[in-house]
Amino acid sequence: MSSPVETVIADAAGFLGERITRNPALREQHSHGEDAQPPRLPDAVVFAETTEEVARLLALCHAHGVPVTPFGAGTSLEGHVTPVRGGISLDLARMTRVLEVNQPDMDCRVEAGVTRQALNANLRDQGLFFPVDPGSECTIGGMCATRASGTNAVRYGTIRENVLGLTVVLADGRVIRPGGRVRKSATGYDLTRLFIGSEGTLGVITEIQLRLHGIPEAMSAATCHFATLDGAVETVIAVMQAGIPVARIELLDEVQMGACIAFSKLDGLVAQPTLLFEFHGTEAAVAEQAQAAEEIASGYGAGGFRWATDAAARTRLWQARHDAYWASMAMKPGHKGLTTDTIVPISRLAEAVLGAKRDILDSGFTAPIVGHVGDGNFHALILVPPEPDALERAWALDRRIVARALALGGSSSGEHGVGIGKRAFLEQEHGAETLAVMRSLKATLDPRGILNPGKMFLN
Repeated sequence: MSSPVETVIADAAGFLGERITRNPALREQHSHGEDAQPPRLPDAVVFAETTEEVARLLALCHAHGVPVTPFGAGTSLEGHVTPVRGGISLDLARMTRVLEVNQPDMDCRVEAGVTRQALNANLRDQGLFFPVDPGSECTIGGMCATRASGTNAVRYGTIRENVLGLTVVLADGRVIRPGGRVRKSATGYDLTRLFIGSEGTLGVITEIQLRLHGIPEAMSAATCHFATLDGAVETVIAVMQAGIPVARIELLDEVQMGACIAFSKLDGLVAQPTLLFEFHGTEAAVAEQAQAAEEIASGYGAGGFRWATDAAARTRLWQARHDAYWASMAMKPGHKGLTTDTIVPISRLAEAVLGAKRDILDSGFTAPIVGHVGDGNFHALILVPPEPDALERAWALDRRIVARALALGGSSSGEHGVGIGKRAFLEQEHGAETLAVMRSLKATLDPRGILNPGKMFLN
């Protein structure tokens, strides 16, 4: 008698052909993301190309109780794409069509496998852009599933604020389309927001209606360095409290800055705590904002201001910031990376960042700090050596950093999500009753528990 997985594979081959595979190399590729979680091989990998294929596959898996783990670009940092209970790894990366762009209304509809880079290349000639920028080569579907944020969130919001509607396949294969094209609606439950950040545990997102923005008339980027980390963090707080409409404000500590200088060949910058700014608007507004930010930073001991207004210089600067993860990993070849992702109210940022820095120094680990600090979100990438107890010590450091953030009124994750790595903090952060409601939603929409099992909840 065939097992449930073998039955699903055989039946799905009838409409997927060779796009359902048990190839060992492809199964290994889909056994993990960019995280420190142990990999787990799926029984098979499916490369879906349409919503209809996803619906037929989920109906089969629901009928036979076979787990399904959605997979996009594989860049998640909390174990979201690891198929901890085997089953099917559902790869949506081939769903890459930009289905429509409505220039007058500044919105578009895309398939889940479209990346933000590909979308912006498509939009550029129309004077529009999609601003949510997590840094890596993420798919829009994955960004929705993990409630992604990024460098532009301080001005343009996170993915949550930039999604108007979705196409979602439920666990039993039903297709729903919550939301739409309008900027607001007062009808029914807000199911669109329910699926944003659900991490593939409630349904599989296959299409997204996105809000777009006009490309600003002028953009200006700047860097400045500080003798102390405290001076850089206090500058961030002061700039935000002054109401200066920065588009991006990023913090890199001296360890992260040194790694970026070496990896990205950043001539003229120094390995000290550094802030990266970007301003959007008219030329006059950008100049005024930049001057105001420079005056505030100077009051906290900033030096080495460097301004970049041409596109090539700005692109190089932000590419170095986006390469921060790889720059850090290059510091310690053979090490694993465990990324923290805390966020606190902006007024408590100094306590959170400086406390994390003390924890890192006490731990003996190398752990560069970098963050989208304009909204209180920062990361430490703990570089874990190949030693027997190193990973557990790294998790202990992560727990200390998270505990402080929660005590300061923050969250265990500002943008990377829960996945496997942050499950232990969910009840502490939200409370037992709130967690019970989350579980009841899961049980209602996925009664057989096939969608990304082992994520979000401890059991």
